Amino acid sequence: MLQKVLIANRGEIAVRIIRACRSLGIETVAVYSKADAESLHVQLADNAVCIGDAPAQKSYLNMENIISAAVNTGAEAIHPGFGFLSENATFAKLCESCGIVFVGPNAKTIEVMGDKAKAKQLMQDAGVPLVPGSEGEVSLEAGKKLLKSIGLPVLIKASAGGGGRGMRIVKEAEEFTRAYHAAKQEAKSAFGHDGVYIEKLIENPKHVEVQILADKYGHVIHLGERDCSIQRRNQKVIEEAPSRLDASMRNAMCEAAVKAAKHVNYENAGTVEFIVDEAGFYFIEMNTRIQVEHPVTEMITGIDIVREQLLIAGGVTLADEQSDVTFNGHAIEVRINAEDPKHGFRPSPGTVDFLHVPGGMSVRFDSALYTDYDIPPYYDSMVGKLIVHGRDREEAILRLQAALSELIISGVSLNQTFLMMIMKHPDYVDGNIDTGFIERHMRRLLEYET
Repeated sequence: MLQKVLIANRGEIAVRIIRACRSLGIETVAVYSKADAESLHVQLADNAVCIGDAPAQKSYLNMENIISAAVNTGAEAIHPGFGFLSENATFAKLCESCGIVFVGPNAKTIEVMGDKAKAKQLMQDAGVPLVPGSEGEVSLEAGKKLLKSIGLPVLIKASAGGGGRGMRIVKEAEEFTRAYHAAKQEAKSAFGHDGVYIEKLIENPKHVEVQILADKYGHVIHLGERDCSIQRRNQKVIEEAPSRLDASMRNAMCEAAVKAAKHVNYENAGTVEFIVDEAGFYFIEMNTRIQVEHPVTEMITGIDIVREQLLIAGGVTLADEQSDVTFNGHAIEVRINAEDPKHGFRPSPGTVDFLHVPGGMSVRFDSALYTDYDIPPYYDSMVGKLIVHGRDREEAILRLQAALSELIISGVSLNQTFLMMIMKHPDYVDGNIDTGFIERHMRRLLEYET
């Protein structure tokens, strides 16, 4: 069992990890930038170390300072949370070389699955369904030839990328050359590698992901799937579990995710992501870390995923077999962002004048906010996640609407009303959702008084 863990992150996920550590009697070390000196995770941890100036490159992405903090405080493990260094193979390798446990998969797995083209080839070898496309990175000329075989539209994607960067949609053949060069340039700027690959574009599919857990001894289980189709510019906005799949597709998808994890000898928590259309489901990527949306899975399974991560990293065998995992009801999560939807979703840092969190036995608010907290302008705009559970989807929607109405975060602009507009939209209520939902309905979703 681990004794002391350093948390290489900030905000709500750092607080979430501290709570899981405490449930296991594990001592915690927080790291923070100068902008985060008064942050909640700093106040809650047993120890705290400043690792640099406000910009992430000088603090939360500063590998040397983070490793030094772990060594100087005697932390035997580092939990990276999500974002920042969580999927950085170099950092995982550095932890390993320093004798520090990285709470996640090993560096080799992160590296292989982080290269989308290589991951796609591995999944093909494992027999996991793939979107038609190139077998790896492609040149401009090879890409043009591929268009003739798979047809338009296509998606050009950065091999080393994610989050929608280094991605271009091509619907007309004459657009391909320009889009290809633009994708490579953006990929180089964002990820330091300009390799791209090509997939057939499945227009407005559902985005569904399967949560898996794998220990050091080859045991792999899944915790069901989540629907993450409500997105804006390829960024998730609302997630729910379970999805509205029929039982046969759900079973096949979950089995494919377990097969994928076993094929790459995966260890710790991970997520296998698929897109779904009427014809079937197709692998798109594997996230080698905890996900922002993990609480909805926790709500319907009763399994603390971060706690399981810590146990696995400490060498403990998975306590549950697949048959032990049960699913109860429906859960929905919305991401509360300090942003102004009326003005292009402009970030809205500032001081929280007053905070009131909704209550109830089926309501959860994961956040690092408190009254008089100053939201810094240097990091992601997400300031909290509101999660509810209901006996079914209809009850969960009503509970989330009630919780959104009760949540008060004054002093900054929020996307709270925008989220409520989604929750009340007839198509959302009826379950008619896909990745194009927000774009299709944007005008109506912004028709509210500020």
